[in-house]
Amino acid sequence: MEPNPSSDVEHVPYTALPEEPFLAGPPPHHRRPLKGFAGILASVIFLLSLVALIINQSQEPLPTPNKNESPSTTKDESSSTPEPRGVAQGVSPKSNPSFFKDGVSYNWTNAMFAWQRTAYHFQPEKNWMNDPDGPLFYKGWYHLFYQYNPDSAVWGNITWGHAVSTDLIHWLYLPIAMVPDHWYDINGVWTGSATLLPSGQIVMLYTGSTNASVQVQNLAYPANLSDPLLLDWVKYSGNPVLTPPPGIGLKDFRDPTTGWTGPDGSWRITIGSKSNKTGFSLVYQTIDFTSYELLKGSCMPFRYRNVGMWTLPGFHKRVEGLDTSVNGPGTKHVLKASLDDTKVDHYAIGTYDPVADKWTPDNPKEDVGIGLRYDYGRYYASKTFYDQNKDRRILWGWINETDTETDDLEKGWASVQTVPRSVLFDEKTGTNLLQWPVDEIESLRLNSSEFKDVVVGPGSVLPLDIGAATQLDIFAEFETEFISNETTEEYGCSGGAIDRSNMGPFGILVLADAELSELTPVFFRPVYTKNDSLETYFCADETRSSRAPDVFKRVYGSTIPVLDNEKLRMRILVDHSIVESFGQGGRRVITSRIYPTQAIYGAARIFLFNNATGVNVKATLRIWELNSAFIHPFPFDKQN
Repeated sequence: MEPNPSSDVEHVPYTALPEEPFLAGPPPHHRRPLKGFAGILASVIFLLSLVALIINQSQEPLPTPNKNESPSTTKDESSSTPEPRGVAQGVSPKSNPSFFKDGVSYNWTNAMFAWQRTAYHFQPEKNWMNDPDGPLFYKGWYHLFYQYNPDSAVWGNITWGHAVSTDLIHWLYLPIAMVPDHWYDINGVWTGSATLLPSGQIVMLYTGSTNASVQVQNLAYPANLSDPLLLDWVKYSGNPVLTPPPGIGLKDFRDPTTGWTGPDGSWRITIGSKSNKTGFSLVYQTIDFTSYELLKGSCMPFRYRNVGMWTLPGFHKRVEGLDTSVNGPGTKHVLKASLDDTKVDHYAIGTYDPVADKWTPDNPKEDVGIGLRYDYGRYYASKTFYDQNKDRRILWGWINETDTETDDLEKGWASVQTVPRSVLFDEKTGTNLLQWPVDEIESLRLNSSEFKDVVVGPGSVLPLDIGAATQLDIFAEFETEFISNETTEEYGCSGGAIDRSNMGPFGILVLADAELSELTPVFFRPVYTKNDSLETYFCADETRSSRAPDVFKRVYGSTIPVLDNEKLRMRILVDHSIVESFGQGGRRVITSRIYPTQAIYGAARIFLFNNATGVNVKATLRIWELNSAFIHPFPFDKQN
């Protein structure tokens, strides 16, 4: 079944969740096996009326729910709006210029900005970051390189930042790995990928923007392979190793992949490109990573019109434990592209013929660019690598900002990387990937709280007394009981959490204040369609996540596969201004980037809610408070 695209809604009035005040009932009983807490206050909650706390009087109401609604924005994007950074240079937009003439979007305080900084997601000490680059495991260290501006919190002067970790959670900053210092990359050391050769050598292919702003591919390698930190990198004297071929735009040729070997023993890589509005990737063959042959006539991958530039293509084996070069009977591969026009990362599962270099999707209706997404929220420029240390494939993704460039300059930093995710093939459905936070995240767990078989009636909101609610790992399981007749409905995610239907929405409010003036719902919405089939949506609603008017606030989500006899399950990672939500074991993932002004520090709360009209919801939860990760400069002064 083709997923519904996410729906974008902005500037929504701050109404209470139900349409009318409703007596919620007593708070749920819970137990805390790790550290005992007193029972939740035995009080009842009366919800706010529909009186809105309208911040911007020009705000528009929610649109009529439409399950086929495509992403959109209600913000005025007139021709007078400044062009975002990066566009003129031939890359994705890298900023959100202020829509206010004086550049001020909200009366932010230093305390608010300090709270927005995450505790266990990777981000630099300061300044701008975007795409993850060349992740790899080498001599006991995980290496993450990333697009970085050492001079400012906005995009520009792009270099390669560098950090290492022994567990993908705690990170140590290292000196900058590569800087724009040659004619072939003087306008930016852009995105690249690492390939580990059987000889033990590491080759790093990356896109450089030349002195004439032409996108070319360059080769770099470690100066000293005996150094586990890989501190020093040498750029190949014959760079660039690839330039745009005939018929390809000079700014439409970027982001080389990790190499894989074919049956002839030579290596293959792909590079993102487009022709007019048709995106695709070019496949090259090489034996030494210095000279290349374009495999003309290769049908990997198919092309789709009007999807825009294919950036950051990716190609890897579908299952854990094997690298891309391994093939065998029944082997499937995953093809991925980041679409420049929509800023969405799509993937598809299919069959790769290594002799013909042909990749065929299992389901043409869900091919790359028109089907499944790695993440249905604020997520882009993803990259995977094979972790030979633990025999798994790891996925990184970039969470960019949705506030303004002015705000980013004021706080001194911009952008975050997602928690690294393990990627597996979903054997139960056979149609999608599963993404799950790496197991190492569990090392941060502190206190836990349990809530068992909590019944939440229609139109109810129940507080969950867990103490601190800004760094959490939440597991929740839901069952429903009909209390009214089933009805055929055409609902999806687009109406958000205040749009009531017979069977939904219901779920969890994270980063909410006690008065529910700010809240971020993560929810399920099951619906019976006109053909009498049950469809379930998994959604996240940012529309009331912040009182600040000049930040994007959207409703994200899609349909989610739910098999017979499966309960509805979600896992939510809350880390200050980042919320990563995983539905049904990671069949769907939604990343939210939010900017609360009230629901911060000790005022942040979480709630159960059921905004359905015709079902009781029974919920069981376990919630851990998470510690902060250790993310600091490498202690060179303490080395022997």
